[in-house]
Amino acid sequence: MDPLVSTDWLAERLDDGNLRIVDCRFSFDDPGLGPRVYREAHIPGAVYLDWTRDISEPRDGLLYMAPSADYLRASLEHLGIGGDTTVVGYDDEGGHYVSRLWLIMRSFGLDSVRLLDGGWTKWTAEGRPTRSGDEAPEACRLTSLRPVSSVLVDADEVLRRSDDPKTLLLDVRRLSEFTGEEARSKHGGHIPGAKWMLWQDNLDWDGDRTFRPDAEVRRRYEEAGVTSDKCVITYCHGAVRAAHVALELTRLGYPDVQVYDGSWEEWGSRDDLPIEQGAPRL
Repeated sequence: MDPLVSTDWLAERLDDGNLRIVDCRFSFDDPGLGPRVYREAHIPGAVYLDWTRDISEPRDGLLYMAPSADYLRASLEHLGIGGDTTVVGYDDEGGHYVSRLWLIMRSFGLDSVRLLDGGWTKWTAEGRPTRSGDEAPEACRLTSLRPVSSVLVDADEVLRRSDDPKTLLLDVRRLSEFTGEEARSKHGGHIPGAKWMLWQDNLDWDGDRTFRPDAEVRRRYEEAGVTSDKCVITYCHGAVRAAHVALELTRLGYPDVQVYDGSWEEWGSRDDLPIEQGAPRL
C-alpha cells in the first residue's frame, strides 16, 4: 500500500476509530514551536508527537538514535497507537518529520504509517477543519516489538559496504553540508563515494509541499545513477531527511533501501572514519 494519502482521503475518515492522526510539526530553531502550534490548531483528533522525545533515545553520545523496543512501545501506547491502528502523520515540511516516524515503526515491523501528502500546508490551504487544545487518546496495547535488521544500518556496516559496487550511498543534505563548508559536526564533508541529491527536490517545496509526480522523481534518480538494482543507503545529519528519501524510494518500488541511523552526526564526529570534501562527482 502506498504510504501517501491525500487530504480528501483523510477528510473522509476523520471519525474512523481505527485511525490515529499524529501531528509531527517541529523546529530545531524553536523546540517548543511544535506543541505550541499544535495547541493553537491541529487536524481534528490528532495527537502531538515530538520525534526527538517520543521515538528517539540517546546512545553513544548521539541524541536522536532509534529507540529500544520497550521505549517505542511505551511511547506508541501512550499516543493511542495499537497493533491494528492505522497512523496518519503530518507536519508542515512535506512529511520531513513524519518520515522519521515511518522509518522507526518500519524498523520494528510496523507498516501501518501513512503520510498526509502536503500535510498541514495543504490541509489549511484547502480550508479544512481544525481544532485547538489537546486531545486525549485512549491508551492501547502493543504486543512485543522486534527490530527488523534490514531497515537501519550502523557505521561499521556503511564502512564495510562503501566499496561494494552493488551498494550506493546517497547523501541528501544541503550542498554546503556535503562539500564540508557547513560542518555541523567535528568534521565536515561526506562519506567517500557518496552521491548527492537534495531531499527537498522530491517535493513541490515552494507550492503546497506535496510529492512531485512519481515518473518525474523516478527519472531524476535514474538519470543520477540511483537505480533500483542497487542497495541504496541514505544518510543526512540525523537520519530524518534520509528517512524522507528512503520513504520515497520505497514507494517508487526500490526493493532494498536502508538508512544509516547515525548519519553525519556520528560519522563526522569520529576521527577513525574516512571523509571526503568538495563538490559532488558528476
